[in-house]
Amino acid sequence: MKIEKIRLRRLHGSINVENNFWEERLVQPLDVYRNFSEKGTRGVIPDITGIDISGKPNSSMPYDAVFVQIETDEGIHGIGGPITDSIAYIVATQLTEFLIGANPLSIEYLWDIMHRSQVHGRQGETMMAISAIDCALWDLKGKYFGVPVYVLLGGPTRQKVPAYASMLGFNVTDMGKVKERALEYKKKGYTAQKWFFRYGPMSGYEGLKKNVEMVKTVRETVGDDYDIMLDCWQSMDIGYVLKLIKNIEDYNPAWLEECVMPDRVSSYRKIREKTSIPLSGAEHEYTRWGFKRFIDQEALDILQPDIYWAGGLSETLKIATLGTAADLITIPHGHSTQAGAHFSVTQSPIHTPYQEYLIKWNVIHQHFLKDPIVPIHGNIKIPTIPGMAMDLDPEKIQKEEEFLPK
Repeated sequence: MKIEKIRLRRLHGSINVENNFWEERLVQPLDVYRNFSEKGTRGVIPDITGIDISGKPNSSMPYDAVFVQIETDEGIHGIGGPITDSIAYIVATQLTEFLIGANPLSIEYLWDIMHRSQVHGRQGETMMAISAIDCALWDLKGKYFGVPVYVLLGGPTRQKVPAYASMLGFNVTDMGKVKERALEYKKKGYTAQKWFFRYGPMSGYEGLKKNVEMVKTVRETVGDDYDIMLDCWQSMDIGYVLKLIKNIEDYNPAWLEECVMPDRVSSYRKIREKTSIPLSGAEHEYTRWGFKRFIDQEALDILQPDIYWAGGLSETLKIATLGTAADLITIPHGHSTQAGAHFSVTQSPIHTPYQEYLIKWNVIHQHFLKDPIVPIHGNIKIPTIPGMAMDLDPEKIQKEEEFLPK
């Protein structure tokens, strides 16, 4: 079997919105500058698909995305995505040449030659492009053998994985709404929730108090026997985080996530030495070599590689193996529920106790999929469809065109 073609399919559709889709943004690294901190509900960080996510109540929100489709001479294909135009450009202009004519089942070989070819692309969007191809190859391989991908990874350790509700995009400044949402998702069966801070160091003590109030409200709403996680989204510094920790330790967070920017490994270590709250992070790190820095410096308790960013499913498995050698937990960032489910069900429950489920992002990222994964009573069931269930639903595609690099 050989790869004949790499298609980049741009799909257009729309998502029905009942309420304000994106209620509020999270704190962001550029907020240290006032002209950025005062930007609207999205702030200045583009999402992975580049769409307008401000959808108004009772409206149809336009949505378009690019998917990678790897096609073979035996009629079997694999799909990865969604990805942005800039990532699709890298696939088309820098990586496709290494794939045409190759055996798609040789995933390790293809990953290695793509990685070795990109001497200036070991991180960022080039690694995201490699990740999307890697996931598409796993989807193809599962279809070729007629089994879900987790079977190829060694089989399951369990039949379902607890999902934690990741509340990005929900209001975090109106405590009435915070309480309402926290209670709603607890009633849906989720046994854990992650909430996102709105304020950072430049918001002063007033912002700090509002962050603490949000944590207090969530804890009092869900009760003591319930995990809550808190995300700083790489937007704080050591001094501010230590002040924040002092005020929230009594609310017993399960972890504090991405306290500072990802290259500042020593800052994570210094914070970890001064708190009993477990630290998580490295969502914005890449490859086993990037994660090794955090492991060697004992800077984190929980590793959070993104399967579609850090190097694909192949690389995330290696990162998790490194993590287990240090007795660390690995819970991938929730960019792809499909890839994440196949990873999670193959790991020891003590090393991967949860899978992240981004409530709002899954509406977007899974929109074009024929078989989206939705937790039932807070659990993600073991996949049953061959491959990674990445086939696209023609009924949701209003228009399609090939992505052509300019």
